Amino acid sequence: MNAQELLATADGRIEKHRKADVTVKVVDRQGKPLAGAQVEVEQTRHAFLFGCNIFPLFSYQGEQHEKYSKQFSALLNYATLGFYWGGYEPERGRKGRDLQERIARWCKERGIVTKGHPLVWHEVYPRWAPNSPDEAIPLLRERVREIVSQFAGLIDRWDVVNEATVSERFDNGVGNWVKRDGAAAVVAECLSWAREANPKAILLYNDFNISPAFERLVEELIRRKAPMDAIGIQSHMHGGEWPLERAWQVCETYARFGKPLHFTETTVLSGEHGYMRPRPWPTTPDGEARQADYVEKFYTILFSHPAVEAITWWDFMDGAWQGAPAGLVREDLSPKPVYHRLMRLIKGKWWTKEVVRTNARGEARLRGFMGDYRVVASATTGKRTQTFSLKRGKNEWVIRLG
Repeated sequence: MNAQELLATADGRIEKHRKADVTVKVVDRQGKPLAGAQVEVEQTRHAFLFGCNIFPLFSYQGEQHEKYSKQFSALLNYATLGFYWGGYEPERGRKGRDLQERIARWCKERGIVTKGHPLVWHEVYPRWAPNSPDEAIPLLRERVREIVSQFAGLIDRWDVVNEATVSERFDNGVGNWVKRDGAAAVVAECLSWAREANPKAILLYNDFNISPAFERLVEELIRRKAPMDAIGIQSHMHGGEWPLERAWQVCETYARFGKPLHFTETTVLSGEHGYMRPRPWPTTPDGEARQADYVEKFYTILFSHPAVEAITWWDFMDGAWQGAPAGLVREDLSPKPVYHRLMRLIKGKWWTKEVVRTNARGEARLRGFMGDYRVVASATTGKRTQTFSLKRGKNEWVIRLG
């Protein structure tokens, strides 16, 4: 399909893959159905993960912290926390657990799902860490097991290994390990460490290298039965926006492996295209309009594909990675058009809020977006509020009044 066809058919796919039917049954104290009861159904959270990295949450103070916090939590239900080895442990034994735990608890209080990124990567490698694989492997094993087990319950999703298809270009412990044993063996081993540390965790392999090398690695991980629960796909578009046909084809290519797809790092600029440009690298009115228009289409395409479970934006505000104008908000934290456009999709077009009445059998039927709901049922016998989750398959919610 071309871009026009993909967009024209997206709403139908979203209706099919992102929504489910539910019967709300209202009964009295004796369990008898109540006809004509009013049922207010309001979604409170998406099952689909709409996210962003949240690295600078506590870098802001006072009013700026409140602004960042409010805007992040109003739009998003998913946050990526930073565990880059060289930043997390700049000196051996001096670790950044407290800050990441503070961020993770902030997220949990607001119902925001968390993911840690990344545990094993050839970049941001500590200066103190050895280049020899034999010396580095025990340290990496200890790091993965310690972090995943310590944060279990606070962070249960992990980008375990990052970009192993290009690791052998790097002369350090990770790069030399991949050179010696091959990417598949290294990734499988690291995934097994994480699984042992938290059997319930959702584990990802993550890469930017959308190429046959990435496909071969995924295929080999599946052949080895490595504990990879989802495939992480980066989509940084500093050089220019992907054609929408490409976005769909990437989904189709990696969906064939039978694993959920997470778009883990999505970047679309609102200024001049390029990489590592001189600063200041400003956002522009034309660029902001282009960014908003493209992002609406890109998210629609991904949300309509049944294999995609998550989209993570990179970064929340302008001027972060590479200093690029890539934010949903500007450097002063004022929302850009793209922020408002996503809000209208995520909490508007793709959000369920309805008022229905029960029939003679005390039942009200409706179809809504999968996720969490608050339901208020009221009749002459009383009023009650309950929470439910709408999932794929058969859903029946029973509310007892009186």
